[in-house]
Amino acid sequence: MTGNDPLANALSGLNNAESVGHLEQTVQPASNEIGSVLEVFYDRGYIDGFSFVDDGKAGKFEVELKGAINECGPVKPRYSAGADEFEQWEKRFLPARDYGTLVVTTSHGIMSHYEAREEGVGGQVIAYVY
Repeated sequence: MTGNDPLANALSGLNNAESVGHLEQTVQPASNEIGSVLEVFYDRGYIDGFSFVDDGKAGKFEVELKGAINECGPVKPRYSAGADEFEQWEKRFLPARDYGTLVVTTSHGIMSHYEAREEGVGGQVIAYVY
């Protein structure tokens, strides 16, 4: 049985694979949103890489883990945050200041809260990782 939230399922799978020490994880079904979140994880150094595999259905991502994720998960409900409000959400979802990353969807695409703060755009907080 599959869940209703593919992003939450993907992040839960990554979290579980990291906790038992696996070096690879398959995330399916693939979506543009999950791909963008994985891109943020890669840019921030939490995963070694990922690749899309077309299986004739929705596709899947093969993710190479490196043991850098302590915890990751979705933010439900998706809270709106202005460019100057990210510190409030850091306090709520991350264990310490400047430790970890919030994933934010903005009008400029999905990015980390550091990039969003630098560009001066707000958006919705959809996930966290540390």
